[in-house]
Amino acid sequence: MKKKMNYLVLLLMTIFIVGCTNNVEDASTTDEKPNLQEEPTTNAEKSDVEETSTEMNDERFSGYERLKVDGGDLSGDRESSVVVDIGFGDREYWAFTNKHGQLVRVVADNIILQDDKAEPVLSTGRYFSDEAKVPGVKSDKLDEGHVIADSLGGVSNAYNITPQESTLNRHGDQAYMEDAIRDAGGATDFEAVISYSDTDTQIPSKYQYSYTVNGNEVVDTFDNVNPDEVNESLGLTSGNESSSSDDSNSNDKGDVSGVDTNGNGQVTIKEAKDAGFTMPIREDHWLYAYMRDNDGDGMVGE
Repeated sequence: MKKKMNYLVLLLMTIFIVGCTNNVEDASTTDEKPNLQEEPTTNAEKSDVEETSTEMNDERFSGYERLKVDGGDLSGDRESSVVVDIGFGDREYWAFTNKHGQLVRVVADNIILQDDKAEPVLSTGRYFSDEAKVPGVKSDKLDEGHVIADSLGGVSNAYNITPQESTLNRHGDQAYMEDAIRDAGGATDFEAVISYSDTDTQIPSKYQYSYTVNGNEVVDTFDNVNPDEVNESLGLTSGNESSSSDDSNSNDKGDVSGVDTNGNGQVTIKEAKDAGFTMPIREDHWLYAYMRDNDGDGMVGE
């Protein structure tokens, strides 16, 4: 009898122990934290996150709303206190407006020249057939002037266009700056600072460009006026325009090596003027074949 009681007690203890063990396992299973690991992030998602993080941490963007605007948008309206990428394709050229909607600054770490073999460039040498109609450009004295030209990879919306005196834009300091960067194959640390006479106008009064080409830092400041009129008022006009003008329309073949000072096979407006030629150079002139006619109108430096 005693032996049976021992067996019974042993059996009850075994059942009790097994039950406790199951409860512990159940509790362990219940308390186990769910797997909160997110789905793997794709490379594209990582790239977007990294790009956003980089941009948000860029001090240049502090206080500005980032706005995306199509490069060919012809509207002349600008938002205030925004930053817009005005580089064609993957280029990053950043344009900033002030609280009055005036375009006041453009920066680019690297200026990458237009690639007409790999990019959709029109026969005119431009990305788009027209430029934004910023207030003030509808004038016979003002061009729809690019801050960063098509040839340097700039788009044509209102965040890259200002009303610019036509002579200045076509063969003045603006044109010289563009030629210098093209001749160097690009530039780094580019910055344009644009000033205005008051807060109501969209027509700049002054430009300052700074950039580095071939290791040399260049700073150029000029007013938004006709440089020929300024030179004449300062008594800097040479007085031999008529003879030079006759030369510029001559069909006689000349020696381009005496004009193409850097020997790259292409003559810039500055090189032509330094050699004594006056603008414009027309398509019937021997020098025209060595020059770049960006708007395809048969004249360079008009």
